[in-house]
Amino acid sequence: MSTLTPPGGLSRSAKHFLRHYGEMVLAMFLGMAVLGFPVDWFMGRLGADSDPFMFLEMATTMTVPMVGWMLYRGHGWRANAEMSASMYVPTFAVIAVLTTGLLTDIGVLMAAEHVAMLLAMAGVMLLRPHEYIHHHGQAQVAA
Repeated sequence: MSTLTPPGGLSRSAKHFLRHYGEMVLAMFLGMAVLGFPVDWFMGRLGADSDPFMFLEMATTMTVPMVGWMLYRGHGWRANAEMSASMYVPTFAVIAVLTTGLLTDIGVLMAAEHVAMLLAMAGVMLLRPHEYIHHHGQAQVAA
């Protein structure tokens, strides 16, 4: 048995890390559910109802509540900017693929976008584990 893993399973740090990841994913899904319809309606009224706008809308309705939750949990702007990039970089890549016509199946592109987002989020977290394995409170703001 590893000295890093307690007899009961995952270490406290690993549990914190996984809980934080789960909280962010939950915030994203709640954001899509709560913000999706009003943003859809508004974008439709503007005449911005194309597929690229749909991908941007989806990334935004997921990113805004995730950033809000991270700020509430005490993460600073740098961590929020990195996590936001993990959402928008895959979105821009999917829009580029769609725009060039290399792949036009919206369902496949949407699945690829979401998988890439989730992997990018995990990657950002793994690059700065100290940011995500410790408890952050409302009063503490990380740089």
